[in-house]
This record gives sequence, structure tokens and C-alpha cells, in this order.
Amino acid sequence: MRTLFLIFLLLLIAITEWTTCAQDEHSCPSTSQKRKIQNRRRRLLSKSSMAKQQMTKPSTTRNPELHKPVFNADDAIVHVIQTILGVDEQAPNYNILPVKKGHCTVNGMVMFDNAVWSPKPCVTCMCSSGKEICDETICPLLTCPITLTHEGECCPVCSNTVHHHQPLQGPDRILWENVPESSGDSSELNNSNDLVILKAPKSQQEIDELFKTEEGKNSEKEKAEAKKLKQKKKKGDQKQPKEEKRKKQKAREREVEDEKRKAYEEEKMRKIEEEKRKREEERKRNEEKKREELNQLQRQIQREREEQEQYEEDDDDDDEEEEEYILRGDVFRISPRFPGSRRPAVIHHPPLPPGCFISETTVTCSNAKLKQIPPISDPDVKSMELTDNAITSIPKEAFNGMPNLERIDLSRNSLTSNELDSQAFKSLKTLKRLYLDGNLLIHMPTGLPSSLEELKLNDNKLEGLKKHSMEDLTNLVTLELEGNQLSEGNVSPLAFKPMKHLAYLRLGRNKFRTIPQGLPVSIEELYLERNDIEEIVETAFNHTINLNTVVLRHNKLEESRIDPLTWIFHKNLESIDLSYNKFYHVPSYLPTSLLHLVLVGNQIERIPGYVFAHLNPGLEYLYLSFNKLDNDGIDQVSFHGAYHSLREIFLDHNELQNVPFGIEHMTDLHILRLNNNKIRSVSPYCICSAEDEGDSSIEQLHLENNLINTREISPYAFFCIRSYSSVILKPQKVK
Repeated sequence: MRTLFLIFLLLLIAITEWTTCAQDEHSCPSTSQKRKIQNRRRRLLSKSSMAKQQMTKPSTTRNPELHKPVFNADDAIVHVIQTILGVDEQAPNYNILPVKKGHCTVNGMVMFDNAVWSPKPCVTCMCSSGKEICDETICPLLTCPITLTHEGECCPVCSNTVHHHQPLQGPDRILWENVPESSGDSSELNNSNDLVILKAPKSQQEIDELFKTEEGKNSEKEKAEAKKLKQKKKKGDQKQPKEEKRKKQKAREREVEDEKRKAYEEEKMRKIEEEKRKREEERKRNEEKKREELNQLQRQIQREREEQEQYEEDDDDDDEEEEEYILRGDVFRISPRFPGSRRPAVIHHPPLPPGCFISETTVTCSNAKLKQIPPISDPDVKSMELTDNAITSIPKEAFNGMPNLERIDLSRNSLTSNELDSQAFKSLKTLKRLYLDGNLLIHMPTGLPSSLEELKLNDNKLEGLKKHSMEDLTNLVTLELEGNQLSEGNVSPLAFKPMKHLAYLRLGRNKFRTIPQGLPVSIEELYLERNDIEEIVETAFNHTINLNTVVLRHNKLEESRIDPLTWIFHKNLESIDLSYNKFYHVPSYLPTSLLHLVLVGNQIERIPGYVFAHLNPGLEYLYLSFNKLDNDGIDQVSFHGAYHSLREIFLDHNELQNVPFGIEHMTDLHILRLNNNKIRSVSPYCICSAEDEGDSSIEQLHLENNLINTREISPYAFFCIRSYSSVILKPQKVK
């Protein structure tokens, strides 16, 4: 009877499973598929158990049940998937247009190959083949007896001015103070009354103390031995003659040992005496050497004082010569040698203006409340920082004392075009970088040297670019003109023609309504964000065959206003940013070489079929966040041509009710964002394909902030994902 009951129960279970499978054929896999799924689940469970053993510190941002297996032992019930709950994740970065090969990104700025900058004093960095290489400044060895290090500088410099209470830099430290006369043989030394030796060999007193200590130890040992002998002798008188004989034998042996010990002690004392004599001789030699150095230093100081007095007398006799060679600013210089003169060069150290300092070859006067360029005369200065001051003008001779300048930063001052002399920068034949951001310029500066490679004029009041505005800038690579009053009406089509090497052009935050004409052939990156661009004509990019990146976000573009032949035949255009425009569906006629497409913040409702089919090698990054996409706008052929190339796809903040069709066929997908939609369920095989036996390449799957009941998720929904902690399900909008 019991056997019949069991058979009946098994038949009932089988009929129930068969009925469930008939009702929903998608939710009940075939036997072969189920076998594959079970194998994958075993691998998943083994990985999760290994992960448990390796975990030593619990995370404060994850649920304690995160590391529970997704499936229970009998594969019949699914645990509630406790993934990352309340994770402190940064907002996605939609602006990840790639930096061109060989360039570096530093604090959000693009540095070209071989660009050099100093992030902080004493550190110099260079961009080399896409890698940021930084070196710390190595100070040169100085032979002068007196050195000092100025505030803000990296390395010490020679100083010929002796101050009281200031230590000398050298192997022996000498302190100048008002102290009693020091010992020595030199009369010149005895008259100085200023010398105290801080670092010297051991004194005679220390050596004598050492000998006293050794002698005390030896006397104590002898007393102890004598006491022992007396005690033994006293005991020996009370013992038998045989024992007395034995004692005498031991006493004789002890006497021999004492003689040996005394000989050893004498040898030791002799060595100590020898060492004492050598130290005394060394001390005398050092004192003599120091006296000689001090005498030499005093003689040198005296000579320099006499020369300085003579030099000042010569300056009083010749005012014109003084005007020519006088120190104009705030760094030291070496005064010139006159023909036939044996007088050595004198180094002057006038104070820097308040708020300024010099470090190696860079003069920094940022936020120093300057109203004019500080007069500096030093041919070694190569970089000058004058940001955040109140400088209103630059005269013709402003940089005459620094002919080797390579970089000048005058950002955020009050410069005007009328007060900027046309010859101010003309004499700087090695100038490569000039930054004039945040001033009041209304015209492009004239007379700029042809050596310039980087010019920044952002946030000024430029009213146009004429034909000859930049005719001398033949070597310019980077030009930034954002935040001005430029438009296609006041920018000449011939303005960019002289620049044969221009690769990086920023024209954002101006008043362009179309793409500016006359862009150079060499242009690689073009930024036109936050303008009023409404259309792109067919000839806009005809000559820009090297164009790689175009940024047109925050404009007024519609697909109907973009000519079909605008860029479809471009072979180097890899990145396009069309965020925050007026697109209602993904635009067609995209460049065949496109890899990155950013369409965030539009009103896109549909991804047309085969829109990516002509791309070669294929689209890799697609960002469609903050649009109006629903499942009716994505069909079976929407991603045709990109199934094997897409690495990241962002569909968050849309109106999707289900996981879009085709996700399970994306073989190289690493990041999928579906958060902040209206998804209610995750059906089987919408993310993991039943035909593919390998693990998925997905590293991040975002499904948070939807309408999903995590307890109702199918047991086969995420079986292909290698780490179930990559699936982010919490929080949801339902309780």
C-alpha cells in the first residue's frame, strides 16, 4: 500500500511539471539546456564559495546576505538575490570620449604628447606616448662656502652675504654669535670673536674620562683577586698539608694568569694611548683647517665688500650704464664683467614682490595683487605664472629681461586689447604656450611669435577673427576660444588657413549657428558645445580628413537638419557627442569608422533598424541615457551590426518595461545600464543566451530603481554571469 502511494505521488508531480511547461514553454528549458544550466550553476556556486573564503573584511555598503548562493540545494526555489543595497556609486560618466593615442589626461585636461607641466614646485611632468612621467628636481652640487634656500625654492643657492645667527652650509657647521674669543693661533681668527665649533672630534676631557673608566675597572678587578687570595690562604691554613700543596699549585697558576692579564692590559693601554695621540693630532689638523677656511672666507668677504663699494662708486659716475644693468625685478642675476677687469661677478639678491617666489626656472606670482608685469631680468627663467592678479596692460619691454620664456600664464587678469602692446611678445623666440583666459580682450593679440604651439583665449570678449588675425601662428597645435562673441558672421573663412598643424580647436560657448568654414585639414578634435547650431551642411567637414572627435552637445540639432553626406564617408571620425539636442531617434548616416556615440538627454523614442549595420569595425560605446525609449522603439534589428562589437550600452532613465531584445546576443558586452526604467520582470534568457555555453563578459549589470520583485526572478535569469555581485538589483521602487 505504501509503495502504491509513492508511485501515485511521483506521477502527480510529473503531471504538474508537464502542465506548467505546456503553459509557459519559455520558462521551462529542455533537458539539454537544463543540463547546461546546472553545470553553469555548479561553477557559479564553487566560485561563490571560493569568494567567501577569500573575504576577510565585510563591506559596510552591502547586505550581509550578499554572499549567499543564488540557488538552493534542490534547485527548486530561488533565494532572494541580495545584491548591492544602497551602494555609494558615482554617477555614470557619459562624456568618455577617448583621448587620442599618445595624449594624456591630467585633472580633466588633455595634454598632448611631449607636453611638459609642473603640478607642484620641484616636480616636473611630461606626457610621453600617453603616459604621465614625473621627475623630482635634482639640486646641483654647490662649492661656495655659504648657501641658503629661499622660501618656495627647491634647491639652495650661493650667498655672499654673511648674517649673524645664520648657519653656513658645508661639511662643518659654524655659528656666528657674539661669544668670547675662541682659541687659535691666527691673529685674524682671534680678532673675530665670532667663532664657535659645533661639530668636532672628541675632546681631551672625554678621552681622559675614558681612561679613568678603564683604570677604575682594572683596579676593581685587582682588589677582587687579592681578596680571593686572602680568603683562600686563610682557609688553606686550616686544611691538611696535601690540600695546602694543591692550593699553592693553583696559586702559582693564577699568578701566571695574572701576569698574562697584566700584559694584555698593558697592550690595551698602549693601544688606547696610541688612539688618543692620533685623535689629538686629527683634532689639531681639523682646527687648523677650519681656521684656514675661516681666514679665507673673511678675506673673500672683505674683497667683495671692497669690490661692491667700488662698483657702487662706478655706478654713481655712469647713470646710463646703471640703467642698462640694474636689476629690474625680483630674482637674482650676475652682474656683467667689464673687459680687462679681474673683479669676480657679484650675485645680488633683491627681494621678490610679495606673493611671488621662484622655483628652478619658474617664477610664480599667482594671486599676488599685481597691477603690472613685475620687472625681472634673468635669462634662465622659462615659465612665468601671473594668474589671478589685476594686471591691466603689457608694455613693449615687459619681458625683455626674460628672452628664453617658453610658457606664460596670464589667466584671470584685467587685460584689454588697447593696453596690450603689439610688440610685447614679439621678442620671445622660444615661447610655446600662452594662456590669456579670463581677460577683457576684444581682438586677437597681434605680434605673437611663430614658435607658439598652444594659445588659450577662453572667456574673453573676442568679437571676431579676421583674415590676418593668426597669419604668423604656423606652428600652433592647440587653440581655445571658448566663451567669446564669435559666430559664422564675424569669423573669416580664411582665419584658420595659416595654421598647418592645428589639431585641437575649442569654440564652445560662442554664437555659432553653423559649423565654421575654413577648418584646417590638420584638425583632429573639434569642440562646439553650447552654441546655437541648428544645421550641418554637406560641405562642413569636406576638408577635415583627419577629424577624429566632434563634440556638439547642447545645441539645437535635429536629424532632418544634418545632411546625409555630412560625415558618412569619413574614415577617421571615431567619436561623436550629440547630447542635449533635439533628436527623436538615433540619427542615420553615421560615419563608417564610428566607435563612440553619445546621445544623452535628447527625446529619442526609437532606434531604427540597421542604423549601425554599415559601421566597420563596429560601434563599441552607445550612451542613450535620459531619453524616452520604450520597448516598442527597439526591435530585432535595432542593434544589427553591433552585436559583436558593443562593449558598453547605457539605457538608463528611459521608459523600458522589459529588458530590450538582443541584449543576450551581445557577446562582448561589459557594462549594461538599465536602471531607472519601468522594468517589472527579468524573463529567462533575456540577458543570458541559452545557446551560448560560455560565461558572459558582463561585469556590471544595473537594474536598480525599477519595478522588479526580486523574489519572482527566474532561477535562470543570471546563470551566465560569472559573479552575481555584478548584478545590482537594489533598491527597487516597489516594497
